[in-house]
Amino acid sequence: MPEVSRDNLREFVHRVASETPVLDIHTHVYSARFGRLLLYGLDELLTYHYLIAEVFRVAPLPYERFWGMSKSEQADYIWQHLFIEHSPVSEACRGVLTVLQAFGIDPKQKNLTSIRKHLSAIAREAYIDQVFKLSHVRRVIMTNDPFDDNERPVWEQGPEPDERFQAALRIDPLLNDWDGAVKRLAGWGYRVNGTLGTSDVAEVRRFLIDWVERMSPRYMAVSLPPDFTIPEDGPRAALIAGCVLPVCREAGIPFAMMIGVRRSLNPQLRLAGDGVGAADVTSVSRLCVAHPDNRFLVTMLARENQHELCVTARKHPNLMVFGCWWFLNNPSLIEEMTRIRLELLGTSVIPQHSDARVLDQLIYKWSHSRRIIADVLADKYLDLARAGWMPTEQEIRRDAADLFGGNFERFCG
Repeated sequence: MPEVSRDNLREFVHRVASETPVLDIHTHVYSARFGRLLLYGLDELLTYHYLIAEVFRVAPLPYERFWGMSKSEQADYIWQHLFIEHSPVSEACRGVLTVLQAFGIDPKQKNLTSIRKHLSAIAREAYIDQVFKLSHVRRVIMTNDPFDDNERPVWEQGPEPDERFQAALRIDPLLNDWDGAVKRLAGWGYRVNGTLGTSDVAEVRRFLIDWVERMSPRYMAVSLPPDFTIPEDGPRAALIAGCVLPVCREAGIPFAMMIGVRRSLNPQLRLAGDGVGAADVTSVSRLCVAHPDNRFLVTMLARENQHELCVTARKHPNLMVFGCWWFLNNPSLIEEMTRIRLELLGTSVIPQHSDARVLDQLIYKWSHSRRIIADVLADKYLDLARAGWMPTEQEIRRDAADLFGGNFERFCG
């Protein structure tokens, strides 16, 4: 097997990382069949909730006035205040520029009308194809919520599958708002009364099985607040143990937990108003021990949880750590977390997912992350070389393929 020399190792690792197709295991993007739920284009990029929160820091105005603007007017406002009047150094701002550059647009022209015209001239299907090509992503996993009135009818009509888009069954309303879920389930013909007795458990399982059969999800998922604990009083823990995990076992799919989001710290910012809090990692361990035949995908939102989560993963083969979620998707934190994970877990992790809400974000989130992951990998390979173990080209390509999708595929079976 050919070895890479120390002199060109970093360059080779970057090339391999840039060439390896990615399976993006967690996004909020949709295929074309979901119509308006698929967000793409300049105005959606500029009105991403990260940028909305940011613009209110430098150019505050009454919330109702901003929300009363059209999408294009909001985009114009954000462009003017975050890109023209201030240097766009934040990661979310830089991401917009990376996307424009990938599309062959010189962002320094600073002419939003011209940029908008350029991108809006691309037909939707061609736009999707181009984003997948530019991001070098081979497949994404969506976030699919059967409680969403805009999404549910698409599934009920029957799929027109695009193999690049796979499903994840998201069940936040079921686990985080049981009283509201009972009303919805009863309205759909499931015989639930809210007591979580034998009948409720059987009917919730039937609901989950129905949607597993309809979606063929790669995993079942929920986002959880920082105060999530196991054991806990209330319906959530009972639903996880009695309904979610048995159905996941039978279906052969993992249960993904995204832990640490504080909803609506500032409700007037809407989606941009959520926050973060440190969570209880021992609850993850308890679930892994109590349910050894289940597989758990876990990411946590607080930086403070990352080391303990990695140590916990060392103890539980049925736990896979994934991604730098949400507020952690910033270069300094991605680098820190990737180093911690490789040093504690080797290559048995999923270092990143995009969490993209706008299709175009696949381009910048993966472009930026690939470079960081490659740098960390190159440093680790150089450490190996100093210890007398110089990796071969084949070994480096193998590791990149594992990190950018292979680990997930094997973990999911």
